[in-house]
Amino acid sequence: MTQRIVHRRSKLAPAAIVGVDTGGTFTDLVAIVDGEIRVHKVLSTPSDPSAAVIRGISELLAGTPPELITYSSTVATNALLEKKGARVALFTNAGFEDLIEIGRQNRNDLYALVPSRPEPLIARAMRFGVKERTLFDGAILRRLNRAELARIRRLAARCGAESFAVCLLHSYANPAGENAIVRALAQLGRPVSVSHRLVAEYREYERFSTTAINAYVAPKMASHLKTLGRRLGQARLRVMQSDGGAIGVTLARSQPARTILSGPAAGVIGASALARFFGVERFITFDMGGTSTDVALFDGGAQIRSLSHPENYAVSTPTIDIHTVGAGGGSIARLDSGGAIQVGPESAGADPGPACYGRGDVPTVTDADLLAGRLVAERFLGGQMKLWPGRAAQAIGGIARLMGISAMAASSGVIRVVNAGMERAIRSITVERGFDPREFALVAFGGAGPMHAAELALELGMRRVVMPRNPGLLCAWGAAGAAATREYSLTVREANPDYWRLVRRAAGLIRRGRLELTAEGYRKIQCELRTDLRYLGQSYELNVPLTPRFAADFHALHRRTFGHSAADSPIEAVNIRVRASAGESAPAPRRMAKRTSRPTPLFRRPTLCGRRKRTVAVYDREDLGAGVRLAGPIVVTELSATTYVPPEFTMRTDDFGNLHLEAD
Repeated sequence: MTQRIVHRRSKLAPAAIVGVDTGGTFTDLVAIVDGEIRVHKVLSTPSDPSAAVIRGISELLAGTPPELITYSSTVATNALLEKKGARVALFTNAGFEDLIEIGRQNRNDLYALVPSRPEPLIARAMRFGVKERTLFDGAILRRLNRAELARIRRLAARCGAESFAVCLLHSYANPAGENAIVRALAQLGRPVSVSHRLVAEYREYERFSTTAINAYVAPKMASHLKTLGRRLGQARLRVMQSDGGAIGVTLARSQPARTILSGPAAGVIGASALARFFGVERFITFDMGGTSTDVALFDGGAQIRSLSHPENYAVSTPTIDIHTVGAGGGSIARLDSGGAIQVGPESAGADPGPACYGRGDVPTVTDADLLAGRLVAERFLGGQMKLWPGRAAQAIGGIARLMGISAMAASSGVIRVVNAGMERAIRSITVERGFDPREFALVAFGGAGPMHAAELALELGMRRVVMPRNPGLLCAWGAAGAAATREYSLTVREANPDYWRLVRRAAGLIRRGRLELTAEGYRKIQCELRTDLRYLGQSYELNVPLTPRFAADFHALHRRTFGHSAADSPIEAVNIRVRASAGESAPAPRRMAKRTSRPTPLFRRPTLCGRRKRTVAVYDREDLGAGVRLAGPIVVTELSATTYVPPEFTMRTDDFGNLHLEAD
């Protein structure tokens, strides 16, 4: 499953840089070793994700010790999704113990007769009120005394908590109370998550919720990273965070909430690093893996948001604006009570996996793709992993018999249903936000993305699809070249803000970012300033770059977002945000030799095109070369993915081996 590509590297680059992406089905690896790019895939090990990482690195590097490993992890994500986090005790102001459960009055489904909220991650009996009160301006109305701190220590020692969350009102303005509780808990030797260190902003619910989630996933993440670090030995380990940057292990262990979307973020960063080689600046990333599909809008840059809601829990950390749906190659297909096909969100994962992997027996999207001829059994993972078409036929055949149709028709139905779900995801980040998807290219990657992207583009009216080289490994590629980043925020609440005053308020955050990255060995550090603005009296704000024209940019963004602006109205700066970054090392892809003759297909085979079978040529991607043009329908195989080109598209290869599909 290993592929090697020669690549020139800088003399200053480490001898071995590795990017690792752990997915629900496969763990992907990309390494740069003395100018050579190596790629590899191994089956994930959900019970111990580090086992697949260590195995993959060992097989990929063949004895060469890695110097730097950047790891996009799903450990914190899965702990939250599966509700398998720690037993947490919360210490907050007396009378505010239920704040994380009350939340906001926002409703995702306005028409639900019985709306539901997610269960709080911290049981009511584990939420303790303390006698402290800090006001909005940082003044302390009631200070914690020794007796109260001793009571807090006793409660913490007796409650059986594995992790603590400390959340006091207005700690962003004055953290003295939270720091006093942290000192009282220090001797217990358990993880402590502190709200002002995670989110130095007002809005107590979002800050408290982020802290509760961090405390919930911290023990599992810390244990996992400790195990992985021990197995890696002397190699320096970094972890991808949700904003697309990398952080050190110490910060990842103490603030794992920053890594909730680290895997999908790595894919967007990988795509953005290659964008100038694609020749496109406006595109939508479409990352379809084994368990889920992640989509994001790239309009000259990745869109960053400061608040996300995984599993409907508020997380206030910088995150690339990614929309995720439970649709992947391992998504399980079934019939609902009305006899209609449903796909996902449940997944067969890596164990037992799709029926065609030889261990499971439930029908999945991968089984449907295999029966449809879009996945080539003898070429799967470069021919190094065996697939069982008979098991896929048996699994899909169960659905077909219940519906009274052929297995091929059932496969077509499964593919169309999963495509419809992914189409809705793309519409949610484009049409619902005022963007026309037809004005963007679709950049498809992930192990299953290139099989479904072209048909998805047709439904959305998109006329251009790009598949990068090694599409199933793009998240690992993004991780390998990710910059080290630090994100900081500060609530300022200034009406009619002055530019230079805001810059002065940000100076402390800039110094902190430079000091922390310098301590990790980075030298060329860049700092980006942004601010959250709103019209005075509004409840929510928009984020714009902090430049001398920030006010004009805010009015223009407000008009684009909401259809109107009020240039004569006073504005308020709510938060200042600083992003410090350094050490980006994404390698440039190598150019491919031009091919002067038409490539010869490996073979031809029946493939489902639309709703009917056609005999389709199958090509090896490494045989194509630059400048090749082929009309669909065709299938292109490679190590990390398989590409299906429908008859409505023509495919060409660019100088770097990327595939461009253009609608006829």
